[in-house]
Amino acid sequence: METISKIDTTELKVSQMAENLIGSEIIKLAGEVREKMARGEKVYNFTIGDFDPKIFPIPAELKQEIIEALQKDQTNYPPSEGMLELRQAVSIFLQKKLHLNYSADEILIAGGARPIIYSIFQAIVDIGDTVVFPVPSWNNNHYAHLSHAQQVFIETKPENNFMPTASELKPFLSEAAILALCSPLNPTGTTFTKENLTEICNLVVEENKARKIIGRKPLYLMYDQIYCLLIYNNTIHYDPVSLVPEIRNYTIYVDGISKSFAATGVRVGWTFGPKRVIDKMKSILGHIGAWSPKAEQVATGKYLMNTAAVDRYLSHIKAELSERLNLFFQGFVQLKKEGFPVETIAPQAALYLTVKIDLSSFKTSSGTSLNNTKAATRYLLEEAKLAIVPFS
Repeated sequence: METISKIDTTELKVSQMAENLIGSEIIKLAGEVREKMARGEKVYNFTIGDFDPKIFPIPAELKQEIIEALQKDQTNYPPSEGMLELRQAVSIFLQKKLHLNYSADEILIAGGARPIIYSIFQAIVDIGDTVVFPVPSWNNNHYAHLSHAQQVFIETKPENNFMPTASELKPFLSEAAILALCSPLNPTGTTFTKENLTEICNLVVEENKARKIIGRKPLYLMYDQIYCLLIYNNTIHYDPVSLVPEIRNYTIYVDGISKSFAATGVRVGWTFGPKRVIDKMKSILGHIGAWSPKAEQVATGKYLMNTAAVDRYLSHIKAELSERLNLFFQGFVQLKKEGFPVETIAPQAALYLTVKIDLSSFKTSSGTSLNNTKAATRYLLEEAKLAIVPFS
């Protein structure tokens, strides 16, 4: 039998970008948790922002539309910009739900939010450009790395619900190609106030007035609002163009069905913004084949036009998620009253509850200090079987 020689992996050189790219921290942690559960360990898993489909199935009407589309053999390539029927449906949906007026040719469909965000970065960022984003945030650092961009991250404060303020962002916008914002925010579940977002949008408008005079590339605002329909209590979702119409030509939205309709695996996302940028993104997505499956597109277009079914499902999922988040919140409030070192922010939106568990003065039975996030998170997983996503 022929012996296969071992390959010296140091000879398998790859690009500098790939060599230094790290995977999603949240997905890695979720994978570790799944392995523990597969071995029979009991773990209370609160890591990745996903749904148990046995508890939160996708809308029945959407599932039926997908089945019917497959039965009608809607399985060939879709247009690179997305099915016209779906883009038209999204246009109507945006007007009804968010009072945003975007035509079908200003909308692009893709296989969820990830390829959309990637294509936004690729369409706007040149090598060495600066990308500004607040932290905590979801994956902006990785997309900046993929785009060979310089990263400037702005540390936010708990007293501002971890949302950035205009004064915190202002010193860094003059050099930026993209300002990446998200509301409701992954991973905190908090949102912008009307006043705060208005001030930030005005900064972007003023910056672009100055750039226009000298013919410089604009500062674009990427606004991820994929959780915008999942808001609770007295929370109101605000978006840039509704507050400051002058920012329309510089704002690119990220949205889709993944969260609001518990359809994370269905892979139907959309973006909308200035047509010139959307057209360039369409070309990028076409080359990497990151379109949403045709059957799911056909089905989603029909489902979004079923207003009664949409409203019924949104009412149901919001009630279910709000109840769970509020129960967790009240539980941590009670723990604090009993003297435990915890802090929490009342739930506002999305799937997330922000909690501070201060274990810095604790030591494990073996004498190990829990004076950093990694150690504390690992301890909670191993000893309490509680899997949570840390952020800093």
